[in-house]
Amino acid sequence: MSSPREVDALLALVPRWVAAHIAARDPGQLEEITIDLGRPPRIRFRGDGAPLVLPGEVSRDDLQYVLGRVTRFRDDNRTGIDRTLHRIACIRDRYHEIVGFTFRAGRAVEGAARPLSDLLASGRNLLLVGAPGVGKTTLLRSAAAILADEIHRRVVIADTSNEIGGDGQVPHPAIGSARRLQIPLPDPARPVRDAQAQIVLQAVVNHGAESIIIDEIGFESDARVARTIARRGIQLVATAHGRRLHDVVFNPDLNSLVGSPRPVVLSPEEVARRGEARHTVLERTEPPVFDHVVEVARRDLFVVHPDAGASVDLILAGLPPKVEIRRPGPAGDGGRQ
Repeated sequence: MSSPREVDALLALVPRWVAAHIAARDPGQLEEITIDLGRPPRIRFRGDGAPLVLPGEVSRDDLQYVLGRVTRFRDDNRTGIDRTLHRIACIRDRYHEIVGFTFRAGRAVEGAARPLSDLLASGRNLLLVGAPGVGKTTLLRSAAAILADEIHRRVVIADTSNEIGGDGQVPHPAIGSARRLQIPLPDPARPVRDAQAQIVLQAVVNHGAESIIIDEIGFESDARVARTIARRGIQLVATAHGRRLHDVVFNPDLNSLVGSPRPVVLSPEEVARRGEARHTVLERTEPPVFDHVVEVARRDLFVVHPDAGASVDLILAGLPPKVEIRRPGPAGDGGRQ
């Protein structure tokens, strides 16, 4: 949940008559404010099904009120507030004039990665997978703080979309003393994934990173960089596209992260020895880049694969992998089952 001071920093940018309606509710539950010229503002609070639609329409004076306090937007029409996770995006018309804003209230959860602290302290590579919105980025933010401030490693975050440290120039304190490298907007002729790859390598070469945090490994080029980092002995903590480890295993762009499964043709003798009905099977061809994999099933439920290689082998064999179930306990400690 956002602290009152952080919410105040966001509400200070919103027209006063809109902020007054939010203050009358629970500002700490604020999720989103949308302001469009000539239309009523719409406010969403966490837990509410429908947005709160305010009486009255947004005027040009209301837009100017915001523009008097938000001094600049990037080429992707986004900006942020230093030391917060709030995001502000603008909508432009065909003449490039701003006609609307979306304000998103960001939140940090202190100690979210505490149930995984033993995996982080091991110095080995950790991959998080899970459905969108389940809290993977929140876990990365907490993991960065634990690694930097409790385990005392040199931690660098490669922040692709500024989701981990926030959109401002000064990152949110939730990342602790970890350093953050923001990924610049790409040249149209150069894919964003290549920009991320270069920044990740900079973290190693220029800044002596011992642990690197990456959000959303989604392309084969990202996977190549992850393998390069692993070969250099740098701890990598990352998220990847997929809800379960199974999804990564069978994703041709990402399966190199978990051992590069490939079809293997068995000899008749090997088929007989194994008792296989098939002559071609999928097998790992190399050790996984990530030693541990955590499936974030819910914000309060983690399915841990303590030995990623063994889990991948069982998945390829059509068998259920051996996992640990962890839940945040008192003071954020992890409970294992």
